[in-house]
Amino acid sequence: MALRKILVWPDKRLEEKARPVVRVDDRIRKLLDDMAETMYAGEGVGLAATQIGEPARVAVIDVSGADEKVPLIRAINPEIVESEGRVTHEEGCLSLPEVREEIARFEKIKVRYKDPEGNTVETAAHGLLARVFQHEIDHLDGKLLFDRLSALKRGLIKRKLKKAKLNTREDREDHELRAAE
Repeated sequence: MALRKILVWPDKRLEEKARPVVRVDDRIRKLLDDMAETMYAGEGVGLAATQIGEPARVAVIDVSGADEKVPLIRAINPEIVESEGRVTHEEGCLSLPEVREEIARFEKIKVRYKDPEGNTVETAAHGLLARVFQHEIDHLDGKLLFDRLSALKRGLIKRKLKKAKLNTREDREDHELRAAE
């Protein structure tokens, strides 16, 4: 397993739609292992392949809590086949550090995907698991959390993130300049 770099907005690769996986093989299983290690290191509950620059329709999810341990989900070509209800809850994203917003999602879903052995799995999900599946599928479709917000709110967040990135770059350049003197 290898730790991968998580892409951060405004990296354009985050807006690319992932390609379906045609064949489940050792390369895909290795990608899933790397993604799981990267997700855990980032203290996330889900990670899509597009977040590490891989344009494959692959995601890992682990919604285990302190009280409950659930198996890691390794989903290949996940798709929502049924949905019902709406619920709004706060979400964050490893590719949008420090952004937490109220996002409306389906309350319950049925998801179909292939596992690392190539078997088709269908699972019903509600609560956090449903939310994370929808979040990761959005990533695979080239959508970020703020794409589900109003244009005004999205614009405010993008400006805030660009300003923070600019300030970080200026601070780094200023620090390098002082160190060179």
